[in-house]
Parts: sequence; C-alpha cells; structure tokens
Amino acid sequence: MNEQRVTVWGAGSWGTALAMVLAKHGCEVYLITRNQSTADKLNQDHENARYLKGNIFPKSLHAIGQEHPNLNHILEQSSATVLALPCAVAEVALVRLQTLTHPVIAANKGINPDTLERVDELLIRFVGKSRTLLLSGPSFALEVASGKPTAITLAAANLDLAQHVATLFEDSNFRVYTSTDLVGVALGGALKNVIAIAAGIADGMHLGHNALAALVTRGIAEISRLTEACGGQAETMSGLSGLGDLLLTCTGSLSRNRKMGVALASGLSVEKAREYVGQVVEGEKTAAAAVQLAQKYQVDMPITQMTYAVLQSQISPNQALQTLMERPQRHE
Repeated sequence: MNEQRVTVWGAGSWGTALAMVLAKHGCEVYLITRNQSTADKLNQDHENARYLKGNIFPKSLHAIGQEHPNLNHILEQSSATVLALPCAVAEVALVRLQTLTHPVIAANKGINPDTLERVDELLIRFVGKSRTLLLSGPSFALEVASGKPTAITLAAANLDLAQHVATLFEDSNFRVYTSTDLVGVALGGALKNVIAIAAGIADGMHLGHNALAALVTRGIAEISRLTEACGGQAETMSGLSGLGDLLLTCTGSLSRNRKMGVALASGLSVEKAREYVGQVVEGEKTAAAAVQLAQKYQVDMPITQMTYAVLQSQISPNQALQTLMERPQRHE
C-alpha cells in the first residue's frame, strides 16, 4: 500500500480523475480547487458531480481550496504535485510550487500563442528541469475515473525520476510507460488537439471514414515534422502520447476538441461553438501557436493552417476542404 501524499491542482474532469487513480493506489490525495466552497461540496458529495457524476471518491481523497490556510503545509509535505489546470492559468499554481523541492507533473496540454512556450518549457521556467514531468496519452477522464483500462506516457529528462514517479500511479487499470522526450510528449499532447478539431469538422460535414483516416494519417505526419524541427524524437509520435492520443481525440465522442469541430461544421460561429462545448478547448489557442511555430521552423502543416483559418473565420469548412484537396501532388 502506498502511503505518500500527493496534491492535484485543478478539480476539472481530468484533475479529478487523476486524483482518484492516485487515491485508489493508496496515496493520501489533496485535490486543490479554485475556492473552498467548491472543495466543501466535493467533500460533502464524495464525487465531482459536475464532471464525473456517479464516480465516488476513494476515502483518501480530500478537496481543499487554493486559498486555504493549511495548503502551504500540505504542499510542503507532498511527494509530488500534479498540475491539471488549463495552461492559461497554470502560473497561479507554479508561483507557489517554485520554492518547493518535489516533482511537478504537468497533466495539461497546450502551447502559449503569445510566447510559443510549450508546457515543458513553462514548468522548467518555474521549477527547473530536474523537477519537471509530463503526463500525456489517450485518456478520457470519465473512463479513467470509472476504472476502465488506460495506458499513458510519463516523461522526464531523467529516466530514473520518471520511473520513480510512475509508481505513484500504479493501478491494475492505469498503466504508465516512461519517456525522456519532454519536447515530443509536450508537442504530441498539444498539437493533436488541433487535428481533432479538423476531425470534428470532417465528421460534421459527413465526409466519411476514408477522409477521417487520411486526416489522422496526414495529421500525425504534420505533428512529427514540427516535433523533429523543435528537437523532439520522431519515434515518440508513434507512441501513446503521439498517435495514441491523436486517434482517441479525433474519434472519441468525449473529445472536446472534436466536439468543437462538429459544431463549426454545423454552421455555428466560433463563439457559439465554444458555448456548445462548455469546457476549455485547448486546440483553439494551440492552433494559433502551431501556425507560428510552423512558420518559424519552415515546416509544412496544411491541415493545421486550414483549421486555424476556420477558427479565425477567415474561410468556411468547405473552403478549407477544397484547399486541402486541391494541393499539388507530392511524394509521401
């Protein structure tokens, strides 16, 4: 039985699901919420009814507000912190974590469109490379919370650290593979969200299975090209944090990014599509960053560029499809 204390910062669907995995393994887990009233409700209900209704918390999972007077002490006594906040607000937590010494595991995905900073670079800026880990792979929160079999990648610059931290998540239904490719895992997790929006558009336009298969295949080719240009490893893209995550996000009905694409194909504006999804769609901001990175490194990313153009309301989904299909022939 594992008796270590772990904090999970961010009580959305993914943070809550990871907190449940850690608690099931025997860790004492503190799930950090935006305010104490939310924490009190989670503790009272013993579930996150907003996102994961019906999935009851293990007894060793406790919620606490981020302004609670005891939080600093809890963080100091933790073996690790999982960061499950959207990238746009992650610095709120990182400022408080930078003076500590334990590993920080990013479970969020994205690229800052203003600075082009990846998630691994964001963590390294605050806590240093020796404390930075990334958790990424094909993993819908609802399925993880309900105990369905899941395999995922945990990356760190130091393999020993990755292997050590992986033991915190040991569970018969949650299998962790380790990696030392922080760049590849960060980019695979972020860029697949852009391709998933494109996949949702294709599904919403009823383009068929052939089109979706082509989109996923050419999408992973785009992601691989940019990953290598940024210093990541091409082989990472054939693993769980690359192709695995891309397949799930492009085809799964629980995918927020795919859902936004379907909404856009139905004729909704970007603003209305956001409202329809109702949760943060990381692929929208990542698309802007991906286009800039492609230009910086002179990497050809036509699917990403067309998806961004649709998100900017520059062209319609039909025009994007026509542009892609009319591109000059090339060697695969």
